[in-house]
Amino acid sequence: MLGPLVRDDEPETIPEARAAIDRIDAALATLLERRAELAATVQRLKPVGGFAGRDPRREREIVEAMARRAPGLGADRLARIMTAVIEAGLEASEERDLSPA
Repeated sequence: MLGPLVRDDEPETIPEARAAIDRIDAALATLLERRAELAATVQRLKPVGGFAGRDPRREREIVEAMARRAPGLGADRLARIMTAVIEAGLEASEERDLSPA
């Protein structure tokens, strides 16, 4: 599934590079939405959910695992990215919970 997105061929023009970025962004959007859905499930299963139920140890483990897979980004950058992803997912979960059924 991700193979065509992460291939090593080098685009030769700006439009080709931007098209490759657009393909990756489309996949990221789909993956981020699914991640948020799964995180919402975790929040529902926790005795204390939402921002109060954040697990710093788990978040560090996530960043460390990602840093091993993407060493060029480094743990500090990935921590900032994942903090934003986690907080956006929690906000989306809370909004879903507050929405009238």
